[in-house]
Amino acid sequence: MRFVYLIDRINTFIGKTVSWAILALTFAVCYEVFSRYVLRAPTEWAFDASYMLYGLLFMVAGPYALARNSHVRGDFLYRTWRPRRQAGLDLLLYFLFFFPGILALVYAGIPFSQMSYLMNEHSMNSPNGPPIYPFKALIPAVGILMAIQGVAEVIRCIHCLRTGEWPQRLHDVEETEKLILEQAEQQGLTKGVI
Repeated sequence: MRFVYLIDRINTFIGKTVSWAILALTFAVCYEVFSRYVLRAPTEWAFDASYMLYGLLFMVAGPYALARNSHVRGDFLYRTWRPRRQAGLDLLLYFLFFFPGILALVYAGIPFSQMSYLMNEHSMNSPNGPPIYPFKALIPAVGILMAIQGVAEVIRCIHCLRTGEWPQRLHDVEETEKLILEQAEQQGLTKGVI
């Protein structure tokens, strides 16, 4: 499990580090709105900066969410199953859909980003046209991070199939909704005891 936790730590570190880009994105959008409507002088860079920063946040959120087990799933049936059945289904779906999709992303993303670099591609959305090949290089990079995290998830599934229980995950943050539900559950148990 040390290998799995190492992968989780890497994707968590990258996700947390990149999450600071939300501040730059907020600044860029606010400055553009202020400049455009108050100063009547729109910027040449804010549109490109905002879509690149948003794309960065969106793409890097994938490996982070998978590491945190925060991805969306239709779990109204799944959560009622025993852990071994959940792990078996997860394992099957990783090999049927996840890995083929991620490997296709990497396979198509590498030449896509290479071509952008070789052309010295710049944005056509604004007059100053910043380079976008670094942004396009994120496609295969994030695909590789997703594939590595997928390997960690497969190891978790195999562990669960052997032991009958899901291994513990690293915890860094909890959703407020989950904390409120746990607190309400604890209060309900306390009231039931009294």
